[in-house]
Amino acid sequence: MTNEIVNRVAKSELKTIDLEEHYPQGVRTVLDIKPWLFQELILKENDFREHLKNHNWKQYKNHFVALICSSGAIIPSWAFMLISTYLTPFSKKIVVGNLIALETALFTEVVQNLNFEIYKNKPVIIKGCANKPIPATAYIQLIAKLQPIAKSIMFGEACSTVPLYKKKN
Repeated sequence: MTNEIVNRVAKSELKTIDLEEHYPQGVRTVLDIKPWLFQELILKENDFREHLKNHNWKQYKNHFVALICSSGAIIPSWAFMLISTYLTPFSKKIVVGNLIALETALFTEVVQNLNFEIYKNKPVIIKGCANKPIPATAYIQLIAKLQPIAKSIMFGEACSTVPLYKKKN
């Protein structure tokens, strides 16, 4: 008996999206401005500007930067804007918030730049296992882009998926 093993998944129309393949490469850095505040609580404009002027901004070359203030001080918007004027020539991306906010911003761009035409009227699996931090919001944004065009959407691996959506006939 010569029964050939056929890989039906490989021969199907099934398309897989693995967000980990689109993971933006680069160093993630959290920049805490607390030490630049008077008593780590009050932003004194002249002192703050002096800290910014004397800081080594080149160390953030090609970094993705998340700006935070861990002291809980109320920081005016212009302070983060001013910091960004120093960071922009060196960093790849700047956000106000923690690393989760940074990853969310990065993956928002990733999802926006994906070519979704290849998924039109196709069954799609969104790969679930990742070794890199993929924010949950990225998967939600992916569903929003896929649902109007895909035949069906599943989550997981080809061998065991969770059905999420199926287009009505």
